[in-house]
Amino acid sequence: MTSTEATEPLSRARRRPVEPLLPEGEARASANVCQAAGCLSMQSDLVFEALRERVVAAGLGDVAVRRVGCLGLCAAGPLVEVPERGRLFDHVHADDQAAMDALVATLAGGEPGGRETSKEPFFSHQVKVVLERCGRVDPERVEDYLATGGYQALTQAVATMSPEEVITEVARSGLRGRGGAGYPTGLKWATVAKATSAEGKYVVCNADEGDPGAFMDRSVLESCPQQVLEGMAIAGYAVGAHNAYVYVRAEYPLAVKRLNSAIRQAEREGLLGSRVAGTDFEFHVEVRIGAGAFVCGEETALLASIQGERGTPRPRPPYPASRGLWGRPTLINNVETFANVPAIVQRGGDWYSSIGSAKSKGTKVFALAGAVVNTGLIEVPMGLTLRQIVFDIGGGLAGGKNFKAVQTGGPSGGCLPEALLDMPIDYESLAQAGSHMGSGGMIVMDEATCMVDVAKFFMDFCREESCGKCVPCRAGTVQVHRLLEKITRGRGTREDLALLEDLAGMMRSMSLCGLGQGAPNPVFSTLRYFRDEYLAHVDDHVCPAGACEMDGGDR
Repeated sequence: MTSTEATEPLSRARRRPVEPLLPEGEARASANVCQAAGCLSMQSDLVFEALRERVVAAGLGDVAVRRVGCLGLCAAGPLVEVPERGRLFDHVHADDQAAMDALVATLAGGEPGGRETSKEPFFSHQVKVVLERCGRVDPERVEDYLATGGYQALTQAVATMSPEEVITEVARSGLRGRGGAGYPTGLKWATVAKATSAEGKYVVCNADEGDPGAFMDRSVLESCPQQVLEGMAIAGYAVGAHNAYVYVRAEYPLAVKRLNSAIRQAEREGLLGSRVAGTDFEFHVEVRIGAGAFVCGEETALLASIQGERGTPRPRPPYPASRGLWGRPTLINNVETFANVPAIVQRGGDWYSSIGSAKSKGTKVFALAGAVVNTGLIEVPMGLTLRQIVFDIGGGLAGGKNFKAVQTGGPSGGCLPEALLDMPIDYESLAQAGSHMGSGGMIVMDEATCMVDVAKFFMDFCREESCGKCVPCRAGTVQVHRLLEKITRGRGTREDLALLEDLAGMMRSMSLCGLGQGAPNPVFSTLRYFRDEYLAHVDDHVCPAGACEMDGGDR
């Protein structure tokens, strides 16, 4: 098959008239209204309707008002962007007359209002690969995705590249799994490709994002689900799999809705299903809904859940690459990993590896949350420092308070102090500092935060989410939480502190899966960098931050 024949489905889709939101005509300007969950919770749907009515009433027939995904600066929603003029309007509400007037004036070509995005550090410090189309396309219209070059990478792969060539490009890129472990993606793909099975293979997308404060995967699926599906299809072609599942938690109803819609539309265009892009390759995708168990983010527990079993992990080996879903070779990557793949195939592995640091290539998406001014969704090159993220992109601490710590990696991550603010963000640096990348949650804490209480919070989370299969995790999380509760009440002793470290070490070395093994990390990192706070609790029975309710009591 020639390249021209393979791209015909894309050409047909682009020739189809796009249903206009306004009277027909080429758009001179556009107003992109964020319709991701954060802005929708602040009634951005009403903003969309009101702005469309205002644009029509103003006779701006060459202006398009469009629904788009996440624009990133979640703290300032609802958001509306006018990309042609490089302006962003924040805190826009449907009944805000002044904001609507400024928007219409900007769209009409008058004096621009809002923020100039090129001068905003929040935007200018970012490099977008995964989020390249977020805020640019309507997540529920495959035509928008196609118009920005969507599915060209898939077509290129199945029409002009062998599966081995695809894997070679992914390996050359240096992409590592963005779910937390950082395993080389090309190596994982090569392992699954070499595995044999007369019953076939599977591709699984892990969208069971459950870290407190994390919303990266949810936002990508809400904003550009087609990009994830395209990456999955390329992976299926590369490893020889024809069936796939996206495992997404039920708490993400908008992501589920848009993902299902994206699958139907891609099948309609011949880009999923039988004869993908007119070739003999077929790839079928189904969505599986998780019930919200955090442990199902662990790959073997996730596979058990898809099979209708209780979501608990199993010992490895065998690894899913050789014996996974229903005993067949299975490739598992998370949302962000798959979303990187189309750009790597289209632009080349060398292009991707030119971004980032020596051993951590490419970009990383973070959910920046906590006590920072600019909370939201960001994508930065690996190697950027914590200081640049917190103070340049994040705008510093809210309320003028002092920085105390930043927690990376979710419940199994670590809390890093001010002394490490100039540390580059990459897999190696974070591991050396006692934390890890995780899936991308980043929580900033100010001077009013008690680090002992933070450790207790994350241990409480792990205690609640433990599946109970292994004793070190099932009992260890309960006992460590009990000790932390005792310390934050002012009842702890030096002996309790020693026991805390012993139990945490036991959990790390003896738990079955990553939940139990990583659960003590917040304890170890806070003991490492904020031991003085623990000592203040156990020796002086005071909380330096004034956050704990110290009752003294019998010790």
